[in-house]
Amino acid sequence: MNTKSVMSEFESWLDTTLNFEKRPIKGIFWLKTMEFLCDRFNNPQNEYLSFHVAGSKGKGSVSCFMACILEAAGKKCGLYTSPHIVDLRERVAMPHSFFSDDVYASAIAELIPRVDSIIPQDLPGEREGTWFELLTLFSFLCFRQAKVDCAVFETGMGGRLDATNIIKPECCCLTPIELEHCEFLGDTLTKIASEKAGIIKPHTPVFSSAQNDDVKKVFRDKATEVNAPLYFIDELVDKISIDESVRITDASMNAIIECSRFFSRPLHIKLRMPGAFQVWNAALAAVAIKNRFPEITEEQIEQGLSSAKLPGRFEVAHFEIKGNPVTIVFDGAHTVNSLSFTLENFYRYFGAKADILFACAADKKMVEMSHLVCSSNCAFSSITVTRPGKNKQSNYEGLLTAFSSSNIAQGGKSPAILNGNPDYLQAINEALNLAAFRKKTLLVSGSFYLVAEVKKLLAQTTVPVA
Repeated sequence: MNTKSVMSEFESWLDTTLNFEKRPIKGIFWLKTMEFLCDRFNNPQNEYLSFHVAGSKGKGSVSCFMACILEAAGKKCGLYTSPHIVDLRERVAMPHSFFSDDVYASAIAELIPRVDSIIPQDLPGEREGTWFELLTLFSFLCFRQAKVDCAVFETGMGGRLDATNIIKPECCCLTPIELEHCEFLGDTLTKIASEKAGIIKPHTPVFSSAQNDDVKKVFRDKATEVNAPLYFIDELVDKISIDESVRITDASMNAIIECSRFFSRPLHIKLRMPGAFQVWNAALAAVAIKNRFPEITEEQIEQGLSSAKLPGRFEVAHFEIKGNPVTIVFDGAHTVNSLSFTLENFYRYFGAKADILFACAADKKMVEMSHLVCSSNCAFSSITVTRPGKNKQSNYEGLLTAFSSSNIAQGGKSPAILNGNPDYLQAINEALNLAAFRKKTLLVSGSFYLVAEVKKLLAQTTVPVA
């Protein structure tokens, strides 16, 4: 069986549907289509225990931490996240590997003909399933086909009307809320929080990251309305200690989580996704799983958290380019807060005077992010600005203008060498070659789509160095 061919055909079939990630459209969100589709397939989402994660940032990391803990405890666990970097199967997998070829092929063979045979007039509102809805259905089918014990689902953009929100989770997790996708979710934190809080289910425990007071009130009101126990991680954890010693080779971080309410002793973890915010994400995942499965041991939780890794989340890789060693850090940070954390991490591990390749989607806060990059302690020697790829709407001219202004306005600091190229493939090559020639570490950030394009090009032209 040629899995690559089968998945390629599946992606081609998916691409005939409306892909909101590539072409945002208002007013298409509702759950009726997912309910119809799942009912047609005998509700595969109810065949295993499920866990639900929503938020503005960190939800992929929390989902991964939860799945890794469950796997370390001996459970077969599915993990549904987005976006993927290189391979679509990254979205529908187990914590540390893809499923067998048969699982994907069987799910595709079940999915496509039964969807294609639907009479359009039978669909709710006669609206066909979108790309994300059908991929979510695909994940339900894969997990059923693989006979998983449980599955962790990361929402897409929102929560209340997200395609994943037909599952009946054992618990829900809500990660930090910030202004994002305002055109679709609302222009205030409380409006966005209301959409994210839509995953809270009756009598189902909810675990939340630290939030501002307005967001906390939204979550508390929703939880009270449906009689759901609600816990905020900053109100549960006794103490978090972080070892600030630098490990440049793998960018790992040692930390201790003390939470006497849930654990009999402090958790000692070595995170492969470093950063103080990731320690809090790990704590959120740990208490959520421990609450549902009190029999899971502290050792199993430590093992799971320490094994967690997601592509494109402060991922450190080493390459040889034109005879010179180059360290590349891939991080898809695409909000102001997440980029701020990335820059702090990067400076901690790699210091100043590195290079950065940056691109972002058109709906991002370009001025604020350009200011962060240009004013950070990283003091980048070179900044290359481009588009995030061919599939994501972008505003290259606006981004270049923002970086030009921010780069000049740094007071006494020497401005970086600013390179702009709207051709992302040329820009990637230019940034890689410049980093190799000057023997600089390169940070690739601002968009998972940009990370994907850089990885694809590197896979064609270089071999990673261990």
